[in-house]
Amino acid sequence: MQVEITREYIEQVEAAIERKDREFILSTMDEMHPADIITVLYELDSNESRYVLELLPSEVGAEILSDLDDDIRSEFLSNFTSEEIARYINLMHSDDAVDILNEQSVQTREEVIAHIDSDEKVAAILDLLHYEEDCAGGLMAKELIKVNLNWRVRQCIEEVRRQAERVARIYTVYVVDDRDKLLGRVSVKRLLLSKDDTQVKDIYSEDVISIESYKDESEVVSVMQRYDLEAIPVVNIQGRLLGRITIDDVVDVMQEQAELSRQLMTGISESVEEDDSVLRISRARLPWLIIGMVGGLLAAQFMGFYENDIALLPAVALFVPLITATGGNVGIQSSSIIIQTLSSNEVIFDNIAQRLMKVLLVALVNALIISVLVFSFTLLFRHDFTLSMVVSVALFSVVMLASLMGTVTPMILDKFGINPAVAAGPFITTANDLLGLTIYFGIAHMLYNL
Repeated sequence: MQVEITREYIEQVEAAIERKDREFILSTMDEMHPADIITVLYELDSNESRYVLELLPSEVGAEILSDLDDDIRSEFLSNFTSEEIARYINLMHSDDAVDILNEQSVQTREEVIAHIDSDEKVAAILDLLHYEEDCAGGLMAKELIKVNLNWRVRQCIEEVRRQAERVARIYTVYVVDDRDKLLGRVSVKRLLLSKDDTQVKDIYSEDVISIESYKDESEVVSVMQRYDLEAIPVVNIQGRLLGRITIDDVVDVMQEQAELSRQLMTGISESVEEDDSVLRISRARLPWLIIGMVGGLLAAQFMGFYENDIALLPAVALFVPLITATGGNVGIQSSSIIIQTLSSNEVIFDNIAQRLMKVLLVALVNALIISVLVFSFTLLFRHDFTLSMVVSVALFSVVMLASLMGTVTPMILDKFGINPAVAAGPFITTANDLLGLTIYFGIAHMLYNL
């Protein structure tokens, strides 16, 4: 039964929960994807969500808990006993289980682990708990399929069947030696097409890309993007196979990084969400707002130096918004492109001269077109050749300078290990406002006094 999630359906679910209509809930959610069920749960309160979750099969409930937002999940699970949490943990991959356990208090965490049935699952969880969340070891899952170099194909296929029971997605089979050192990989297709008595060492490929457990999550994303991987094995310093990171975990990291970069570029100094407290949201927004305010005050103070010029020619002040807005827009465009390149870990400092020349050529084309349009418009409606020259020359200069600043500033910050996203948004906009006004009034002062 295909159900469309609408406000009407949500109200029907709420009514069904109130009258304890299990049949309606189960029949409508029977073929619903867990992600869609999560959408429904977000509209319910904690008690209603728990009632629905307990009606669903435990496997579905485990998948739902794995995909819930951290803050909502933590609050939601606060109403569950340790034994109830362990029931779902038993059905999760080790990396998802550790994510949930890290959100619990130490006491709850130990109680949950004590209720987990499988000793193998407990060992995997305890092994992952000591890794930081933002490194490869914190992202990896212990569940994978590996075979020994000296095994024969028949034994490998039996092992694949056995291990596949706890591995949801089989991307590849990893080949290790007697000490679990990663040597290569072999595809399931190659195993199935090979003769039963063939040894793995005769058919496996040494072409395998791995990553060390201590590497930062951003490097994991970079490697998987660069080589278009669906999964990547994680090894320790000795090369021993520890686990694997799958594409779904990397997508989550990419989303978090993109959200953080977007917030930094718009002047939000820390990661916040709509449902965070007023104090936290205000604290995240305030620093760059203050910087913007200071920039505005400096711009007003700077304009005061040319108060006499503005008094003699008030029309000059009319084009101040044009100068500042154009400079800010050009700076943001340039910085966004370079930040995107930096985030993909492309090497840009080896050919920096070539890149800067390209930036300047693009800026030159844009500046020429914009300045000609502004000159024509101003001359047509103001009939003042000198004013038209002032505005167009100033705008040309501002576009060139803003393009250069928007490109160079993120590169310099990245070179010093500072997140280049902080260079965008308020920082470049405020800087370009001040420089743009300096250029504009400087040119106006020179031309009108010649």
